[in-house]
Amino acid sequence: MRRLLGLLLLALVFAPSARADSDLVVGIVDDQLKWTAHPRPTTAVLRDLGIGALRVPLEWRRGTSKLTRTDIVTMNRVVAATFPMRIVLTVSGPAREAPRSDAERTQFCSYARDALVRYPTILDVTIWNEVNSNDFWQPQFAGGASVAPREYAALLARCYDVLKAARPKVNLMTDTSPRGNDNALASVNSGHSPGAFVRGLGEAYRAMARPRPLFDNVGHHPYGDFSLESPFARHPNTGSIGQGDYDKLVAAYAEAFAGTDQPTIGSGPRIWYLENGFETTVSAAKRSLYSGRERARTVGPDALHAEQLVDSVRFAYCQPHVASTFNFLLTDERRLAGWQSGLLWADGTRKPAYGAFKAVVAQVRRRAVDCAALRRKEAATLAGGFIFLPPRTP
Repeated sequence: MRRLLGLLLLALVFAPSARADSDLVVGIVDDQLKWTAHPRPTTAVLRDLGIGALRVPLEWRRGTSKLTRTDIVTMNRVVAATFPMRIVLTVSGPAREAPRSDAERTQFCSYARDALVRYPTILDVTIWNEVNSNDFWQPQFAGGASVAPREYAALLARCYDVLKAARPKVNLMTDTSPRGNDNALASVNSGHSPGAFVRGLGEAYRAMARPRPLFDNVGHHPYGDFSLESPFARHPNTGSIGQGDYDKLVAAYAEAFAGTDQPTIGSGPRIWYLENGFETTVSAAKRSLYSGRERARTVGPDALHAEQLVDSVRFAYCQPHVASTFNFLLTDERRLAGWQSGLLWADGTRKPAYGAFKAVVAQVRRRAVDCAALRRKEAATLAGGFIFLPPRTP
């Protein structure tokens, strides 16, 4: 009977949904508003696209417990320029300055609290950025043992208590990257895979015997393994969790926190896709705007960009318990070693995918996404064995 009940619950979690009631937030990850004295052109583009939220990074430095003067100047600009747009604040810092001691955790959470007190319109906060990645949190392992999940659990617990005392309705979120090699002894360790990290987080939480949750919602970056992948692509033989691996993400949180005081996905918490994107090649006409060399070997032509973006947004809309999807970026980075996944070229002109993205955002706002058609396309893509985007018909 218990096994049958478990199967029924999984069926309910993973069942396709028409999502006629979806309130999906479609946002952009971009920090250019922080550094420009003339925000109006950028905000005009965001409003033209119909963007519902902007994800903004705020960098904490060790020893700091309040926003700096520069922080205040830049945040004043962002908040004023985007109102009443939703701002999702990501409070993070250098990988080597990850808050690992009680004193550092108190400093970090006080810093995040100061931001909420100064800007009462901000209701969404993510604690750190891609915490399972060695690029953003160090160390991931020490002496061959996993340490980052335990230290992050302690940070979440402290910030949950501090931030909820200041703003009871704040939406406090985790933030994980889509991959990691889980090898503490590798010469190059990229960090924990998201599933392994979440399970480690659950172990740490159970050891705390804490009667309060650690977070309100689940933040994740569902990038594919490379930019030519369809959003539907799955990675059954690795620890990667892209958008097509929704079931792996839900299962990891269920395994980590079942039976505890931390609700799992589907029993309150929802999934926020806080960052996603598909790099494109730079057209010959725009090449002079960029510098350096492209380091990724699987960057797609911009003609595919619109299809990837539209499929990704519709997919998020139709997946149960998904609350948001954020594109990284609005405007391409000029360094080709960076990311060219924006909706605008480096000079601010529109890429070919701009119109398609605007149209699908409008479709989401009208709650007019055809999830049955989307599921048929997903099934056809997977049945055909496609990892890459399927070829276009003439």
